[in-house]
Amino acid sequence: MTVEQLEAASADGTRVPYFLVHPVGWKSDGSNPVILEGYGGFEVPMTPYYGALRGKLWLERGGAYALANIRGGGEFGPQWHQAALKEHRQRAFDDFIAVAEDLIKRGHTSARRLGIEGGSNGGLLVGAVLTQRPDLLNAVVCSVPLLDMLRYHKLLAGASWMAEYGDPDDAAMRPFIAAYSPYQNVRKERHYPEVFFYTSTKDDRVHPGHARKMVARMREQGHPVLYFEHIEGGHAAATNQEQRARRFALETAYFMQKLMD
Repeated sequence: MTVEQLEAASADGTRVPYFLVHPVGWKSDGSNPVILEGYGGFEVPMTPYYGALRGKLWLERGGAYALANIRGGGEFGPQWHQAALKEHRQRAFDDFIAVAEDLIKRGHTSARRLGIEGGSNGGLLVGAVLTQRPDLLNAVVCSVPLLDMLRYHKLLAGASWMAEYGDPDDAAMRPFIAAYSPYQNVRKERHYPEVFFYTSTKDDRVHPGHARKMVARMREQGHPVLYFEHIEGGHAAATNQEQRARRFALETAYFMQKLMD
């Protein structure tokens, strides 16, 4: 394997770095299956790490993995985080879209071979990108997600996140939130990849109602959806290594079916 650090230009011209892990000697002919992950919130930095499961189950089978350092995170200090707060949240989504477009432009993958994943705030990220740019994707893993952003503050710990997302009951803030909230922006007439949502019945941070409602709405509109709800595990959606292994196996099998021949 080899690791590259690349940059994409976001909608407003900001340079957004990302890491790409792939097999040595691969061809940039658009045929490579790539999983792109991001978070972009709460000043949490997404830095390189050793992922044994990702390596064994995905990279050794010829897949590649990209990690996006989008605004909202903490990779470059408080300003990088503050650039995507409240009414500026769309910048985080624009950054992630830019990385996806850059991977395709460079020939590292194609829309047929590109999948995205994110959990919690990252679930909001991939949910927003799904509804805004489904043409870029063929697979989405959306885990323990925030999706109904007009009611997030009324559920569990949601009210404590208003400094991050803003107050949906504020007349000045509501239009910005409504413009990207995935639950309010999924459309019957659009074509989406078959999304894999999973959550936990006992999640005490992000209410499982977010994922349940999104799945119900997409099914009502006729979109294919996969859904898994673990009855234990809290926000991690797993209580022990066996459950974690099962969850990761479901994710990997899904990505293999969607992105690999």
